[in-house]
Amino acid sequence: MTTLTKQQQNPAARARRPKAAQPARTSRLRRLGDLKMALLFIFPAMIGFVLFYLVPTIRGVYLSFTEYSILGDPTWIGIKNYTAMLGDELFWNAMGVTLQYVGLNIGFQTVIALGLALLMHRVAKSTFIRGALLLPFLVANVIVALLWFWMLDYQIGIVNEIINWMGLPRIAFFGSEQWAIPTIAAVNVWRHMGYTALLIFAGLQSIPNHVYEVASLDGASPTRTFWSITMPLLRPVMVLVLVVTVIGSFQVFDTVAVTTGGGPINASRVIQMYIYQKAFGESDFGYASALSVILFLILALVAFVQMKFLKGNESDLD
Repeated sequence: MTTLTKQQQNPAARARRPKAAQPARTSRLRRLGDLKMALLFIFPAMIGFVLFYLVPTIRGVYLSFTEYSILGDPTWIGIKNYTAMLGDELFWNAMGVTLQYVGLNIGFQTVIALGLALLMHRVAKSTFIRGALLLPFLVANVIVALLWFWMLDYQIGIVNEIINWMGLPRIAFFGSEQWAIPTIAAVNVWRHMGYTALLIFAGLQSIPNHVYEVASLDGASPTRTFWSITMPLLRPVMVLVLVVTVIGSFQVFDTVAVTTGGGPINASRVIQMYIYQKAFGESDFGYASALSVILFLILALVAFVQMKFLKGNESDLD
């Protein structure tokens, strides 16, 4: 007589075996359905991404290896556009001016936005006041640039009228080599600091209150609490803010175009302004594309370094 297996001896166990795999199969089908639904929703955005970002990027990289005017066909010249940058004094000047602007803009904007975020978190509980800080960001950048351009005008600007009333010499904010970039940086700090403060404020909201209560019971001062608790727990948000603001600062264009046009004497000719002038002023689209590729690589490297060394993907809350 053949010995029966345990499953053959126990019909109930044999009946339960197919049912054990049923929840896993149902879960896989549900995840597959969610994936199809997600792809359906992002499909329109993907079309826009491919048409307006991916395809132009690929074409721009191709044009960077060509000599191309809009009136003719691209001519392949290899890496000549890239080697020409090594001896291009205007390119190095534009990079230096851009770095100067980025340093001023990021430094002041981050510090001021962090202070505003702390005030919103600790003092300003009114939604109206918090919303008012975001108002400059809602105004178009060109309008903001024109507004400050008139206010800081050397002859009729209200700021110089106040300076003159105080008995001080007038300042050519946009017409001086010394003041052009600091002034442009100040205008953009004023416009963007509310938005940056809102991002930091969102990060402050995610820090549990019990952490501060424990620090208070231990007798930690506000300064010690800020540096030992707030800043470490705020690190992922601060890294995100730095990545976004640095990328945006390297791409400054409209404020410069409206106010100084790159002058005086190239004192405010940032890299984006130089790319525009090469492409649409001199019709040298091949060289302008090469400049754009170099700027893209710089921004990618900066973002990678920030995320890698500042550990933006890690949180002390875990």
